[in-house]
Amino acid sequence: MLDLDKQAPVRAPQDRSPASGRSALLATGWARLLLGLLLPAALVLAWQLSTAAGLFSVVQLPPPAMVFEAAVDLLQRGELARHVAISTQRVLLGFAFGAALGLAFGALVGLSKVADVLLAPTIGALRAVPSLAWVPLLILWMKIGEDSKVTLIMIGAFFPVFTTVSLALRHVDKNLVEAGRAFGLKGLKLLTTVQLPAVVPSVFSGLRLALAQAWLFLVAAELIASSMGLGFLLTDSQNNGRTDRLLLAIVLLAVIGKITDAVLGIAEKWAVKRWA
Repeated sequence: MLDLDKQAPVRAPQDRSPASGRSALLATGWARLLLGLLLPAALVLAWQLSTAAGLFSVVQLPPPAMVFEAAVDLLQRGELARHVAISTQRVLLGFAFGAALGLAFGALVGLSKVADVLLAPTIGALRAVPSLAWVPLLILWMKIGEDSKVTLIMIGAFFPVFTTVSLALRHVDKNLVEAGRAFGLKGLKLLTTVQLPAVVPSVFSGLRLALAQAWLFLVAAELIASSMGLGFLLTDSQNNGRTDRLLLAIVLLAVIGKITDAVLGIAEKWAVKRWA
């Protein structure tokens, strides 16, 4: 006789919908990488087909093979590695100093109403100054050495971090802050223990914007009588009619900029797990 009291355990139905399958696929790192490479591959294919069809002259748009040959030529001469290394060094130094200052001033303005009234209007006005407008002044003050180039990149990296940090700190949950104060935290200890961890995602959003801005300001920085770097390679290629090298510099700026952003993205994931 069947015992109705001993029923088989009920299993939750598995979600096998196409949407869940796509979500699982996008969650894997290799799948995301391969999918992310589809559009660049399509662009390179369209580039090759347009040049093969004669839509552009070689001077206007050289084929990918010519750009690759230019890269090999510069590598064999030992010039390409130096251009990449010096540009990366300038960006990282300018980004580090600019982000540190942006974090400090952003925290000050975000936490102090007095500092907000005193500093925010001036910093907001300076943020509107174009990057090239700083070049003559930096040459006058710092000559044409590395200091002027790194300082210009630092200016570019400062404002995104300052803006995101100051705005994020103004909107930290007041109950969270009061709980920290109830445990005896105040001043710098309260900032580093409660307030900054609460805005970690916003901080890293500002850092990633600042890093992108640093690469943008690099080209302007290397206009300051530079003889090396990817920005110099751009302008030198333009002056000499080397469109293949010009495109190579653009591709390298895009690739290296994406790599540095990806490294910062890894740091963001670790920081969010650690503090947020």
